[in-house]
Amino acid sequence: MARVPQDPLRYFRIEARELVEQLSQGILDLELEAADPDIVGRLLRAAHTFKGAARVVGQNALAEQAHAVEDLLMPYRQSTERVPRETVAPLLALADEMSAAVAALAPAPAADPPAPVAGPPAGTPAPTTVRVQPASAGPPAGPVAGDPASGPAGPPRDPAPAAAPAGTLPAQAAGFAAVRADAQDVDELLDVVGEAHAQFAPLRRQVHAVERTRRSAKLLADRLRARAGQTGDEPPTRTAQSGHATAARLAGELATLARHLTDSVEYLERELDEVRRRAEHLRLVPASGMFTSLRRAARGVADAEGKRVVFEARGGDLRLDPQVLTLVGSAMLHVVSNAVSHGIEPPDARTAAGKRPEGHVEVHAERRGRHGAFICRDDGRGLDLTALRAAAARTGWHPSGDADQDLQELVPLLMRGGISTAPQVTAVSGRGIGMDVLRDISHQLGGEVSIQTAPGGGTTVELRVPLTVVSLRGLNVRAAGVLATVPLDAVRGCLRLDSEETARAAGAGALPYEGRLLPYLPLADLLPGDDRAEPARTAVAIILAAGAETVAVGADELLGTTALVARPLPELTPADAVVDGVTVDVEGIPRIVLDPHALVARAARDTPEPDAGHGGDAAERATILVIDDSLTTRMLERSILESAGYRVDVAASGEEGLAKATAGDYSLFLVDIDMPGIDGFTFTARTRAEPDLSHVPVILVSSRTSAEDRRRGAEAGASGYMAKSEFNQGELLERIRKLVDA
Repeated sequence: MARVPQDPLRYFRIEARELVEQLSQGILDLELEAADPDIVGRLLRAAHTFKGAARVVGQNALAEQAHAVEDLLMPYRQSTERVPRETVAPLLALADEMSAAVAALAPAPAADPPAPVAGPPAGTPAPTTVRVQPASAGPPAGPVAGDPASGPAGPPRDPAPAAAPAGTLPAQAAGFAAVRADAQDVDELLDVVGEAHAQFAPLRRQVHAVERTRRSAKLLADRLRARAGQTGDEPPTRTAQSGHATAARLAGELATLARHLTDSVEYLERELDEVRRRAEHLRLVPASGMFTSLRRAARGVADAEGKRVVFEARGGDLRLDPQVLTLVGSAMLHVVSNAVSHGIEPPDARTAAGKRPEGHVEVHAERRGRHGAFICRDDGRGLDLTALRAAAARTGWHPSGDADQDLQELVPLLMRGGISTAPQVTAVSGRGIGMDVLRDISHQLGGEVSIQTAPGGGTTVELRVPLTVVSLRGLNVRAAGVLATVPLDAVRGCLRLDSEETARAAGAGALPYEGRLLPYLPLADLLPGDDRAEPARTAVAIILAAGAETVAVGADELLGTTALVARPLPELTPADAVVDGVTVDVEGIPRIVLDPHALVARAARDTPEPDAGHGGDAAERATILVIDDSLTTRMLERSILESAGYRVDVAASGEEGLAKATAGDYSLFLVDIDMPGIDGFTFTARTRAEPDLSHVPVILVSSRTSAEDRRRGAEAGASGYMAKSEFNQGELLERIRKLVDA
């Protein structure tokens, strides 16, 4: 007798939730794109697939809703006209009804299967699903007319959409290509893998027992052979020879068995590790899963308040635990709603302020070391601090009098809830609950919230939460004998260095790259390796970017890229701050995962200790003023000069440089040309015109390489000119030495 599944709608719910998500996202795309039959075609295929699947499981009310979506879309199937908003609104309403109806199909406690849904009941939260689909595959194609997916209700009333274009998967193939699994199933798989792993310890003990038996058999064979040789001039007996041969054969067979068992156990352990790694990857879901609902929220609030908003989302490939994503998505829903309701101005007000009529709301997800950052930025009016102070004062808050301090004090009050700047309570805002939800979720996840605002320039709200598990692609490297992985999304390039270049970069703490000088940090100085005695004849420099800074870190060898799941280090594990977590490769070798943000911060902060032996007495007496508006360039040049024994002062602008030059006593000015305000040419000309400064030599450093710029520098009175693209540390120091000693 056929086995009746306990939950006959289980797989339908998984597929239906995915199809509704495709419908919601595609319908929103109709508003952003010009007339695009491809979008309409994808929506028709998704609706048709949904309709057929619903009929198969007897959910005819859901099938009728999908058919209504088809009816609304069919006029635009081959149309060159854009789908009007009047059509988009009922499409979104249908998608919402379908979503609520699918959510209501939760398994009932009773054994009887749930009855077909008669209408759009109130939705209940759907369990998290994990989707696995090739990147190149598009939405699943719907079944053709007469397909068994049409179900007991018969074929669709309208002709099925045209077949998918060449190069796309047919309906059946797409169904097999998109494998879906509940997160609970993946958790159960990980439990089973963990239990299987626990069996390897006794299995290895059995392998060792076989090895001990082999050694005993070999010892027995050796003793029998020795005893057979003690019979004097008489030849060994047949019994002695037979016993020796049997023991020797047994020892050989046991050796073969032990070797095969060892190889098999190691192979199975590697395969099981790979299963665990892949299952952990499946357990994580992309942040893009929350973007559709956030986009819907922005659109809904804008429609309700007569505003126009463009929503943009980035960083959807960040993968994290589904429970974390669910909570973060709920928090960001309130943040986005607040951004549109409180931040974005009406179109006429934006036009009057010199802005585009459409407001802009951007949500960005990114990994920062052990944390995930979820940022919402808008270009609206900014927080109304006056109204916020008044609302806070009604709660008993007393301002400090300092505007910046007021904002820092107001943010915690704002997060408590009950404080709102809305003039009246509406269906969207006015009760001050949204920020209260954000605070609670931040506390649940052990995160933190920061808010920045500028009058007329918009507001940025950032939620940072710790990530217990994160999936990423990494660049594997070796440094000082230690294997490490650098997240690939922070890598901007790699350079091969010879021993002389490596020594020069390490000594100066700087490396020339694409016309710039980047801070340089050898990984061997940070990792707990012991292989430092013999410097490599060649090495590599990895160019890393985090935030606005770019640096170079040195390693001995590149080992390729890999996908991995990183976990935090155990509590109280001693490790440098640049170590972000740990992963285990397919061969069972642990590998540390480095934090690119910490590496960039360390490289930009650390500078080599001055080496007095390089510059002689003249260099030790000289003080050089470095003037450059780039923090990176200032610190690089400073490290080079201090390494040569010079005293160094820095200025971030031409104006600051002139003030310091007038008040101080310097032996040389090292000046950038391209600076806002007083540039390098102007600074040089002014100091040449000052009797007290005209004797101090000036070296101009710039990315400009034309003969005209060199001529202008000479005419202004510069004593030297160096192009950053042609930068040579030794040449710079030699020029400075000659000018200072002159």
